[in-house]
Amino acid sequence: MKSKNSIVFILLAFIITISCFSKITFSKVLAKNNENNIECLSKSAYLCDANTGTVIYSKNENMHLPIASMCKIMTLLLIFEEIDCGNISLEDDIEVSCNASGMGGSQIFLEPNVSYKAEELIKGIVIASANDACVAFAEKIAGSESAFVDLMNKKAEELQMKDTNFVNCTGLPRLGQYSCAKDVSTMFRELIKHKNYFKYSTIWMDEISHPNNRITQISNTNKLIKFYNGCDSGKTGYTAEAGHCLCSSAVRDGTRIVSVVISAPDSKTRFKEVSNMFNYAFANFITKTIVDNTKPLEESCYVKNGKKENLEIVAEKPVYIFSKKNQKRSFELQFIQNNVILSPVEKGQVVGKLYIYENSVCIYEVNVLANESVDRKSYFDNVYDVVENWQI
Repeated sequence: MKSKNSIVFILLAFIITISCFSKITFSKVLAKNNENNIECLSKSAYLCDANTGTVIYSKNENMHLPIASMCKIMTLLLIFEEIDCGNISLEDDIEVSCNASGMGGSQIFLEPNVSYKAEELIKGIVIASANDACVAFAEKIAGSESAFVDLMNKKAEELQMKDTNFVNCTGLPRLGQYSCAKDVSTMFRELIKHKNYFKYSTIWMDEISHPNNRITQISNTNKLIKFYNGCDSGKTGYTAEAGHCLCSSAVRDGTRIVSVVISAPDSKTRFKEVSNMFNYAFANFITKTIVDNTKPLEESCYVKNGKKENLEIVAEKPVYIFSKKNQKRSFELQFIQNNVILSPVEKGQVVGKLYIYENSVCIYEVNVLANESVDRKSYFDNVYDVVENWQI
């Protein structure tokens, strides 16, 4: 009897020990996920500042995973590049092939062999994640979807998205197609540089018009557009293989954040986790403008033989610093002009560089441009200078 009791006691002790060990192990995992007070059930996640790319939180950020319709971020990026460089107009007619019309999945039910305005197709992609509209645009830009995918991968290489490979432009399941949370944030940060994108990303509900007065009602797949203060853009994704995905951006008081989750267990969780990451970022970080490219610099640039000697200058682009709130940081700015600036000078001409130093270390440099045009001195201008400066 004592022997049986001893065996039972030993078994109970073993079970308790294993149970305690399991709790300790689970606590460590939870603590790891709770770094920065962020809990994440999604398989992969990434949180960063949109302007500088500064990482706030990451989880398996380089893991190769299917990303479903978040592939359309790259599709949209190439579309808006074509529009911005003038190759495509929003008023262009784009004919929908039978191939594009029959894509299936999320779609806006485009009619085959019918032309739609480019703007209508963009709305369909941004708002409703329309596969048929993606393929129609791909065929318009590159001649075929496969040729367009080559452009997608080329752009990914330019952006140093080393853990991404595209096989189609829609995100429908295909062998060999993958990305990662970090790369998704990279291409999305590039997309939101195109300001026209926000014309569509903020729309909650709209409609697409077809021939014979047929209408397709569409609503934004990114629910945070309506339910999260400051959210104005994003792209969802879902397949059984990829799980529930979301890349989204929100802005408050000049600070823009990008948040990505891949393979959340359900749709509600992806929106909750992205919202929580936004909350943490806005509560703890701030963006400061160190250089405003809309305002002339305090320094001026000397122009040789110009009708005006001191040229007003401006930074080519703004410089932002992203840091924790209440963190004191000081910076020094140094302008170095090109060796000799000869007249005439055209507005927008590069005349030097601006260097930003923190603790004597250069952390950023930006081109400096002429903020005005300066003509060359004429013969009569030189004569006038001589007379003006003549000593009697």
